[in-house]
Amino acid sequence: MVKDILKNADDRMKKAVEVVRDELAKVRTGKATTALLDGIKVDYYGTMVPLNQVANVSTPDVHTVSVQAWEKNMLAVIDKAILSANLGLNPVNDGTILRVPIPPLNEERRRELVKLIKKFGEDGKIAVRNVRRDAIEHLKKSEKAEHFSEDERKRGEQESQKLTDKHIKDIDNLLVLKEKEIMEV
Repeated sequence: MVKDILKNADDRMKKAVEVVRDELAKVRTGKATTALLDGIKVDYYGTMVPLNQVANVSTPDVHTVSVQAWEKNMLAVIDKAILSANLGLNPVNDGTILRVPIPPLNEERRRELVKLIKKFGEDGKIAVRNVRRDAIEHLKKSEKAEHFSEDERKRGEQESQKLTDKHIKDIDNLLVLKEKEIMEV
């Protein structure tokens, strides 16, 4: 029973770390990455679909994302979708392919992005701590209902704290890497 509670908590903490990783991937660092365009939906014959379902998205170099539509008539629609996503990106349409130049970041913008990633990190840590709290509550309820010993519950609480520490350390490592990437000129 204690193992089940801890396994569930570990899975939920891993998901919280993944959410932070995904959020950090979307933060623009002045380097081109296909993740920048992941959230963009395109009107494909009346249906909103993710960009990667109507085009091939790649990074030919560090400062450009290229979008090659599978149907030529989709280029203008994709262009409009990228502009309306308010990412601060201006695609260049040459008739066959969209090139999205990634502008370099200035010092002030870099500092704002660092604040933003720290907020994402803190949100992730809060989520991990909430999972720990839920696991401990579950352990306390189960101790009474399932009649396992107080020692087992305390061991479970210690294990849940170890899991929490591990996942918070993972989030901190992600933040350090991303901050280094952002501040790199």
